Amino acid sequence: MVLKVFFPQCCNRAASGLLVGRWIPQHDSAVVLAVIHYPFIPSHVKRYIQQMAAQSGMELSVLGSWSLPQDGEEGMESFLRDLSTMFPRQRWLQISRLLGHKGFTCRLLGRTPPPEEVKRSEEEEEEEEKKVIFVHYEQRKVMLSQLHPVQNGVPESQDGTPSELRQVFHTVSSSGPLFFMDKYDDGPLKSTHWQSEGREGSIIVELLKQASVPVCRLLSRILAVWTWICSMRVFDVFPLPFLWSKLSSCVQLSYRTQHLKTISSQKTAENHSQFIRKANVFVSFLVDVGLGLLLASWLYRDDHISMIANMLVPAADHVAKELDDLLQWLMGAPAGLKMNRALDQVLGRFFLYHIHLWINYVHLMSPFMESILWYGGLSACLGLTFALSLLSDMVALLTFHIYCFYVYGARVYCLKIYGLSSLWRLFRGKKWNVLRQRVDSCSYDLDQLFIGTLLFTILLFLLPTTALYYLVFTLLRLVVVLFQGVIHLSVDFINSFPLFAIGLRVCRPYRLAEGVRFRVLSEEPGTALHLLMEINPLKSSTVVDMYRTPTYSCYPKDSWGALVKKLFVGELIYPWTHKNAKGHAAKAD
Repeated sequence: MVLKVFFPQCCNRAASGLLVGRWIPQHDSAVVLAVIHYPFIPSHVKRYIQQMAAQSGMELSVLGSWSLPQDGEEGMESFLRDLSTMFPRQRWLQISRLLGHKGFTCRLLGRTPPPEEVKRSEEEEEEEEKKVIFVHYEQRKVMLSQLHPVQNGVPESQDGTPSELRQVFHTVSSSGPLFFMDKYDDGPLKSTHWQSEGREGSIIVELLKQASVPVCRLLSRILAVWTWICSMRVFDVFPLPFLWSKLSSCVQLSYRTQHLKTISSQKTAENHSQFIRKANVFVSFLVDVGLGLLLASWLYRDDHISMIANMLVPAADHVAKELDDLLQWLMGAPAGLKMNRALDQVLGRFFLYHIHLWINYVHLMSPFMESILWYGGLSACLGLTFALSLLSDMVALLTFHIYCFYVYGARVYCLKIYGLSSLWRLFRGKKWNVLRQRVDSCSYDLDQLFIGTLLFTILLFLLPTTALYYLVFTLLRLVVVLFQGVIHLSVDFINSFPLFAIGLRVCRPYRLAEGVRFRVLSEEPGTALHLLMEINPLKSSTVVDMYRTPTYSCYPKDSWGALVKKLFVGELIYPWTHKNAKGHAAKAD
């Protein structure tokens, strides 16, 4: 079986010494993590490896020796080979490299090499070298990366044991304490690894870590007080829970409260996925607040709020005038259609009266409109999503008359549709069995058939008038629902889009690894095969699907076919939010 040695690129030019790493006997592989340089004391090396193994939880050991002869080190290779007796292992790697050569030479020795192995012929040595493959990897990238499971591929193994590649990644990422020793330490040992020239870090990051502890504690206490206020019984009195579940701003506020609880939690992430999701929530919150502050600065600069307030009342008057003209057109002969004049006049005057009430309501609120917008603009400081949710609620209030028109028209139209369908079953000698939820046969007498014929005729000839009003106000309602749907989709996008994960995918793609690819580095005669292991990053679409933050769904609950069916039979349609999910989110506080 071929022995695979995973060798870090940072150790290619390291001084001679001992190879520290881990054996993976299930796959006949060795993972080299560092090189401890000569001079050293073997007892110090053993104690150091035991400490690192206890801190990392990995079975670390001395794999063998590494020889890169320098001037005055002619006998170093034989000295390092003799050290195999002081670090007893079943196998001992003796790897050497000559300056000016790309390839390594490797000899695999047993615990007590017999004399005949030392006198082996050159042909046998070449034969053994061909059984060793060196896989060079960039230790920093493997250390910081996370190998994700295969999405649409063959599972790793039937018994659930991790693959060789996954064990290699786990070994490197779990050996963090081994990489803390650099050349500036005053200890008795010196080593080469990816941080041997100095630890990688940032003063700003460390200061932020220290400052985040008291900030998280303060935020947790504030959220605890806020949760206690929201859980008071006063807010459980009907109809307050019903109103909270219908207002998008209340739902978004409760949703952001859950986000802040996640951010301020002092519980560390259990794995890499939880860390990425928590970072996504934090970055999403920062971007949301930043965009909200930009919106607030624009609103309060150059008196934009007064301009918007002064535009609302004329816009409402214009909408009312257009609706009045539309109703006058429907009360006449729209598109040359012959309507039932009595029903047409009743419906037209009924809707005109509602328009009159609504426009009076708007003019009554006009003196307070600027104050409402001024205080409402402050909500942008809580985030752009909260401001958009408040905008959705304001649109719902300002278009309440259109909603009423739609509900009235839909109810009358639905009543006639179901009445006609029921009378149509009467003509065929059928009826709807409510208990069994099916259509059964039924015999009717002459009087019942006569009354049914009269009602069917009346409903059928009144249907075009009702259907026309229903069609017009349904189209207006769909425009409002479409606008609110765009707002809800924008809020959902900001809440759930994994900004941190996408940033890693763009700036540091190796952090999100999907797999690896191998490239031949050197295949010189007399040396082992050398491969370079490069990380394949996850696709952007996979990153979005895997790390998208769960949120209440704001996508259409029904298919397009079900939506058309609802519109045809006159059932009410609502904005693209799930009422159950919203109700659950509102109770989260």
